[in-house]
Amino acid sequence: MQITNQTGDQHEAATEKGTGKKYLLPFILITSLFFLWGMAHNLDSILIPHLKKACELNNRQSTLIDTAVFFAYFIMAIPAGMLIKRFGYKNSIITGLLVFATGAFLFVPAANTRTYELFLFALFVIGCGLTILETSANPYATILGPPESSSKRLNLAASFNGLAAMVAPIVGSLFILSGTNHTPEQMAAMPDAARAAYLLEEASSVKLPYIILGSVLVLVAILFYFMHLPSMKAEHAEVEVKPGFFSVLKFRHLSWAVVAQFFYVGAQVCITSFFIRIAQQGAGLDEKTAGYYLGIYGFLFMAGRFIGTFFLKFVKDYVLLSIYCICSILLCLVAIYGTGIYVIYALGGIGFFMSIMFPTIFSLGIVGLKSNTETGSSWLVMSIVGGAILPYGMGTLIDMKHDDIQSGYIIPLLCFIIILSFGVFGHKVKEVK
Repeated sequence: MQITNQTGDQHEAATEKGTGKKYLLPFILITSLFFLWGMAHNLDSILIPHLKKACELNNRQSTLIDTAVFFAYFIMAIPAGMLIKRFGYKNSIITGLLVFATGAFLFVPAANTRTYELFLFALFVIGCGLTILETSANPYATILGPPESSSKRLNLAASFNGLAAMVAPIVGSLFILSGTNHTPEQMAAMPDAARAAYLLEEASSVKLPYIILGSVLVLVAILFYFMHLPSMKAEHAEVEVKPGFFSVLKFRHLSWAVVAQFFYVGAQVCITSFFIRIAQQGAGLDEKTAGYYLGIYGFLFMAGRFIGTFFLKFVKDYVLLSIYCICSILLCLVAIYGTGIYVIYALGGIGFFMSIMFPTIFSLGIVGLKSNTETGSSWLVMSIVGGAILPYGMGTLIDMKHDDIQSGYIIPLLCFIIILSFGVFGHKVKEVK
């Protein structure tokens, strides 16, 4: 009997070890997706001030870049969930990568014609690809291992999204931003041919980075095609009643998570979209230097993800979320009322404390959904539309305040207050009757 038990224990340990190895490569591949869509999102922070200049836009018009990307999340979230149910995670990921790549390649004709509407269409296509990827990868990362470690696993994968938050602004500052800014008076004094040539040159600088990005996406799609991914399904009881798309919101914590995610994404996009502008206005930095500071902000965001993942071993996820929200609220007040370099320091601090919010809200929102995980994930991805709506409102407020960028940061301040409410009581799971 003793020998039998020992053999059984050894067999169980070997099985767990084999299972861990089976999940390792899929987890690495899924993690690479977090980096790739992080590159897309954080290049938008460079595109907003750049295309504002190249296409001669006001603040409100420039935020349509965010609107184009994040409105796609709202439109595509339901089809993405249906795609996963019909064709599985692997095929959905490949589809998302190819749609993403198509949008990246559309930057070439948009830049050649300096057509802002075509840029927006390309960004909308990118957003559609990102929606499919995020709807697939976020729940896949949570179920690729023990349920009790889902928040830590998702935060670890999302840490590489934070790495992209550091890399993308540096790449954008090197290859997209020219560092040349002319006043309206200087632009008006230019001969028409010189002015047109300058604007076309500014628009054309986006082509190379997006051609490279699109090519990498195609290569990754090919890699996924030839790799084996384990078929993962959330465990659920056979007698479980499965609500429909709207009735799944009867899960109170999911409804709260959808609201919190709407305001979190809105806050994040607001902060990064106007980072370069507030660095120029509030701290007196030039365009390229501001872009490099955005890279430092990305580094702090990445560091926050890794450090937050470590803290989650010792602190409940909703407690850490609440603490980070309080810190972000205080730093927003510094960004609004501070002066000089302290404004940049405050924004960097917000990046650090904001870092764990998306994956933590996501994992708290799908707790206990079981067979409704895909539907709940679609709702949480749809809530990303906050990144389309709130920055537009912030841009409108800034224009109303005569280009006072700092005053617009009251929008993310209010967002963090709402997210704090989710962390304090909105996350609590209540049984659906």
